Amino acid sequence: MSDEATGTVDGSGEVPEGIDRTGVESWFAEHVPTVELPLSFERISGGHSNLTYGVGDSGSGRWALRRPPLGKRLGSAHDMGREHRVVSALSATPVPVAPVVGLCEDEAVNDAPFYVMEFVEGPILRFLPDAEIFPDHDDRRAIGERVVDTLVEIHAVDPDAAGLGELGRKEDYVARQLHRWQGQWEKSKTRELPVIDEIHERLAARIPEQGPATIVHGDYRLDNMILTPMGEVAAVVDWELCTLGDPLADVGLLMVYWPQEGDEGTTLGQPANLAPGFPHRDELRQRYAERSGRDLSQLDFYVALGYWKLAIILEGVLARYSAGQYGKVDEGIQQFARIVESLAEAADEAERRY
Repeated sequence: MSDEATGTVDGSGEVPEGIDRTGVESWFAEHVPTVELPLSFERISGGHSNLTYGVGDSGSGRWALRRPPLGKRLGSAHDMGREHRVVSALSATPVPVAPVVGLCEDEAVNDAPFYVMEFVEGPILRFLPDAEIFPDHDDRRAIGERVVDTLVEIHAVDPDAAGLGELGRKEDYVARQLHRWQGQWEKSKTRELPVIDEIHERLAARIPEQGPATIVHGDYRLDNMILTPMGEVAAVVDWELCTLGDPLADVGLLMVYWPQEGDEGTTLGQPANLAPGFPHRDELRQRYAERSGRDLSQLDFYVALGYWKLAIILEGVLARYSAGQYGKVDEGIQQFARIVESLAEAADEAERRY
């Protein structure tokens, strides 16, 4: 978990929104034998869906707490029990994840379910300045290659052997994604955007045949990784959208999240991979194909699906921010509306290429 945070307090101060000090401290006292109360809490910045908090005790203990957004929640996207189950199961595989401490499903404790992990120290490469943590271009290339190699590892896990065979239906993943996210669009849209509906219809009309189902992360990207000081992958985080299905959907979305010069309209800020030294999208694509043995000839379909899905996710973020579910509304949040439109246009272009 990144040390970039908001709302840092000591044990005697006020806690960030989304934390009930009394309830959470009582849970820690019962479930974490080594804890030394009182606790301090910090809201860790980064994601725009489930909320992550850094938790420290009066000694040297540090943990990360995950809970749903404040206020009303949509469907299974914020299911703490499901996310806890995924991370717990993957801890016994080669996929690097944060060690899980426990799950609390009693909403009386903190107004919503939450789970706790050990705090994984290390940098997260989110924006362009973060790349300076690894100034050597060879190190940056190696990190980019590890992004691909870790995705190959995720897709190589046998869901049944890992205890995740019942996580979701294995068939018709793309059709289910199209249905699910179109439904999310109808529930969360803040205005009409006909191109979203048009892309949905076009994608639904020509879904590629799915190969064997794998674990699908659902939001796989560079800044959902915590690195070691040497640039190795310490942990993949944010498993809230994980299910079973078509692994190429993860590859397509990774292409969306790995912009190149000229993609400025479809990015949130300047991502770290734009720094010199990181491999380009085509190199990631080729490495995944070689390491996984999968045919990527229809990848443009999945890129279009990724742009379309991300547009809907960000529209939901805009709706939740506007409703105050993340606390104080940032003055720049309206840029999300313009980015949603740019992502929809990119989806339209990718689908036409396919």
